[in-house]
Amino acid sequence: MSLWSDARSIAKRDPAAKNILEVIFLYSGFHALVIHRGAHWLYRHKCFFLARLLSQLNRFLTGVEIHPGAKIGKGLFIDHGMGIVIGETAQIGDNCTIYHGVTLGGTGKDIGKRHPTIGDNVLIGTGAKILGPFEVGDNSMIGANSVVLNAIDPESTVIGIPGRPIKQTGERIPSVDLDQINLPDPVKQELNNLDGKIACLEERIEQMQKALAEKQKA
Repeated sequence: MSLWSDARSIAKRDPAAKNILEVIFLYSGFHALVIHRGAHWLYRHKCFFLARLLSQLNRFLTGVEIHPGAKIGKGLFIDHGMGIVIGETAQIGDNCTIYHGVTLGGTGKDIGKRHPTIGDNVLIGTGAKILGPFEVGDNSMIGANSVVLNAIDPESTVIGIPGRPIKQTGERIPSVDLDQINLPDPVKQELNNLDGKIACLEERIEQMQKALAEKQKA
């Protein structure tokens, strides 16, 4: 029943999907999810070799590498899927969307919990890398090719290398919208701030020059 719900969720969110059966039979992201459910069951029952064997088969068949220890919630949409890597201690909440080339990995310096925890309703854009044992808050968006190395508050947009949160106060960023275009530009914002500061300085200099000129006339 859970897998049927996953397929139905994907069909609703992907404009290219004509129906649920198309998702079930033709979507490699859904196939990766199905195989991972089996691998994770084996992992939880301490059949570690068989779990890894199944996960490697998953990688071969779908191009998606999910460690059998990773915990994945309901409604995950893996779009295209090729090149995705999800580490052993990664956790993914409900109704998330992950595009191809995404890595939920570790830094190589942590012990125990090594991979990120992704909240509910998070969209992770193409090629994004989220590295480390921190949380990405609910309703957030990670822009394409961003590299995230620190915790992210809920309802945030993160873009850049390294990724910087560009807060959209009070505004949800649902993964079901699949909108990776209308993102703020932090560089442009900083340049606008600098332009404003320069304009203020120029105005003060002009005022000082006028005051000095009036004194000289007096």
